[in-house]
Amino acid sequence: MASENLQSKIENKTARVAVIGLGYVGLPLALEFARTGFTVIGVDIDARKVNALRAGTSYIQDVPSADVARLGQEKKFSATENFDALRDADVMFICVPTPFDRMKAPDLSAVIAATESIAPHLRAGQLIILQSTTFPGTTEEVCLPILEKSGLRAGKEFHLAFSPERIDPGATSSAGWSVKNTPKVLGGLTPRCTELAKALLIHLTPQVHIVSSPRVAEMTKLLENIFRAVNIALVNELALLMERMHIDIWEVIDAAKTKPYGFMPFYPGAGVGGHCIPVDPYYLSWKAREHDFVTRFIELAAEINEGMPYHLVKLVSDALNRAGKAVQKSRVLIVGVAFKRDVDDARNSPAERVIELLLARGATVDYHDPYVPQFAVGANVFQRARTLFESRALTAENLRAMDVVVIVTGHRAVDYQLIVENARLIVDAVNATAELTPADARRIVRVGAPM
Repeated sequence: MASENLQSKIENKTARVAVIGLGYVGLPLALEFARTGFTVIGVDIDARKVNALRAGTSYIQDVPSADVARLGQEKKFSATENFDALRDADVMFICVPTPFDRMKAPDLSAVIAATESIAPHLRAGQLIILQSTTFPGTTEEVCLPILEKSGLRAGKEFHLAFSPERIDPGATSSAGWSVKNTPKVLGGLTPRCTELAKALLIHLTPQVHIVSSPRVAEMTKLLENIFRAVNIALVNELALLMERMHIDIWEVIDAAKTKPYGFMPFYPGAGVGGHCIPVDPYYLSWKAREHDFVTRFIELAAEINEGMPYHLVKLVSDALNRAGKAVQKSRVLIVGVAFKRDVDDARNSPAERVIELLLARGATVDYHDPYVPQFAVGANVFQRARTLFESRALTAENLRAMDVVVIVTGHRAVDYQLIVENARLIVDAVNATAELTPADARRIVRVGAPM
């Protein structure tokens, strides 16, 4: 009876939806359900986020503040730090971070905490959907036992499923993919769990691809991101080789992508960043060891990508040496610290490691990023004391004061002509200066290009 009642609520949009974790995944999801007509409560332990949302202010680039304010005024969306609000929810999404720890093993503390917060409020007829990226088996091996401590049985009294997030930061200003039109993958604990979750998700997109279990859905997300990580590692390794062979890898890629089939372009750079690509390979590698399996290919790809900040710093050091300077006491300007072009998301950005390495070598470092006004260095175990930097204005005067400018992220809003005209030295990790010709081309060093 509770199951039929929930399906009826989902179909007529009277089901109350709760989203735990109001970050880059949870907030767009919550607002999209609210736009669709559901009443949504967002729960987050960060008081600053909750207070901003209550004031009608968004802290995510892809989410307009006007939408937050309007949906709040319409009583379709609200935010709270109080997990007691879950008591009235019919559907709960878990959208919390899943980083790795010091040993690069999965850190599921946020998932566990969110699930433990749900358990006291669990009642018959509720649906829980985990969206956080994780290793295959998390839904059934981690979340399920915690929820069943309530005395309710999954697939009987309550329902459980996994549907991976597919968020592309900056997509609203580029390809246009969003929560509303990106196909969903879904795996429920039982056929009925899947059926109810699908009935809900089709309110977002009619393209819901059903798989046989939560662990298949969990593995789908890892495959998507490991595919990118491995291919980025391939071009990063080729970039290192092309430098020695005096071949421009950017020209090679441009030529290869003219092939209309069987090729997809990936590009070298300072490394990989974001909330998925640097992390997900380690989630699978960790889980694989449980099955006496070593993911050598995947781990090698991660090793190559993690080595790119070191290579970039070597290029900086070599360029300064040729100019008769040492890294120590040189003034370095990093241009772009977001993890990818045209976004304000700096999570796991390779710029962090680049800056840390330069600081360790005695450089004085500043940065400019039109999307990231503040940038912290020193958050992970390999780095020194945490330091907060403020973005500098990109002016001719500031550029001339630097010994070298290092372009880590190629935002389109940056004036690269200004950089080329005023910087003494430029080390370009993303080919942002390729079409600009300075009077002295030797002032520009590009990753993957002849010196």
